[in-house]
Amino acid sequence: MLCHASPRQRGVPPSVQLIRRLPAVADRPVALTIGNFDGVHRGHQAMLVRLAEAAEDLGLEPAVLTFDPHPREFFSRDRAPPRLSSLRGKIDVMRKFGVARVVVARFDRALASLEPDTFVDEVLVRRFDARWVLVGDDFRYGRARAGDLGTLRRHAKTYSVEAMGTIDVAGERVSSSAVRDALAAGDLDRAKRLLGRPYAIGGHVVHGRKLGRTLGFPTANLPLRRTPPLSGIFAVRVHGAGPTRRGVASLGVRPTVESDGRPLLEVYLFDFDEPIYGRRIVVEFHHKLRDEARYADLDTLVRQIRTDASQARAWFDREPATT
Repeated sequence: MLCHASPRQRGVPPSVQLIRRLPAVADRPVALTIGNFDGVHRGHQAMLVRLAEAAEDLGLEPAVLTFDPHPREFFSRDRAPPRLSSLRGKIDVMRKFGVARVVVARFDRALASLEPDTFVDEVLVRRFDARWVLVGDDFRYGRARAGDLGTLRRHAKTYSVEAMGTIDVAGERVSSSAVRDALAAGDLDRAKRLLGRPYAIGGHVVHGRKLGRTLGFPTANLPLRRTPPLSGIFAVRVHGAGPTRRGVASLGVRPTVESDGRPLLEVYLFDFDEPIYGRRIVVEFHHKLRDEARYADLDTLVRQIRTDASQARAWFDREPATT
């Protein structure tokens, strides 16, 4: 199925109510969808469009139940894939699709061990008063992932259940795994097709060592809590520093100047030199220039940065209509 999901033009809330734990008891009935929504890609967006439609038709509040940590992180942290989006990044997209409430349930042993029928009674009915529930057709829940779409429907007494099928874009099944594969390969066009927007990372600008300024390329630094799904040098657009800016970004561990292995996003904004410490910016990745590399000395690094900036400018000059 080809996805043409787009934000609803009516009923977009000015903000999303964020609840960082399961409520003890429901305060109002809701239309509910459940999932991790990592990346909020076009498959997820199709679910959010359907959620908003059903909520409006039924006179219910459109709500999302998601989890932190991701169940794969809980069961096997060392083998869990990198996250595609932060919680704020998810909510920023969800709001555009009409979501009014997001509940982030802590995924722990107690939640993971609930029997499927207990999950329905305790979570969907008592804590949400869900009257309409939307899940993917491969949805699994409860202890040992014993619950599925069939059990969800068999236990439904006070709510109806709808399943969302596979979403294809340009002949490819949309999934978070496919987005990660595209980003890891540096294929930002493919990632953009699957996401419905350029891949982006947001965060607050922090003080760094000021090495970039010393080298003639002052950067906005965004520390990362987790290893990102891509690395390298990129042509980027930046929102949040006044008018949208073009620039070149380094995303990685900076092997020439650091040895601690901590990932950092550094952005050199073209024709811009204003203090923006503490400001939240969003960095869109449009084109990968090269992989990260270690250089013998700072002079060699400076020459490469100059080349990167020139190549990023040239790329934007060639691609004004597609970015």
